[in-house]
Amino acid sequence: MSSVAIIGDIDTVSGFRLGGVKKAEVVNTAEEAIAAFDKFLDDEISIIIITQVLANEIREHINRKIGSDVLPMIIEIPDKDGSSEGSSDQMNDLIKRVIGVEMVK
Repeated sequence: MSSVAIIGDIDTVSGFRLGGVKKAEVVNTAEEAIAAFDKFLDDEISIIIITQVLANEIREHINRKIGSDVLPMIIEIPDKDGSSEGSSDQMNDLIKRVIGVEMVK
């Protein structure tokens, strides 16, 4: 496990490809996002970057597949339209997965 992959819209994926990310999937639907996510899990990718909008659409699938595992690390980023309302606090989620304790604000 040592690569990075991106799942998102054409603009987001193109930007990451220009930055050197080779494993990338342009998706337009939740079904396509699930297929890409599962493909990257099978490829043993260490870091999966996904747009917040897509991650919110497939949240249950991500949680079911990842569970409490630390890897792959899932990083949610805004798409070209900016942050989505109600997106989860990624750092708290990561801490909870790594040490098993939920941080309270």
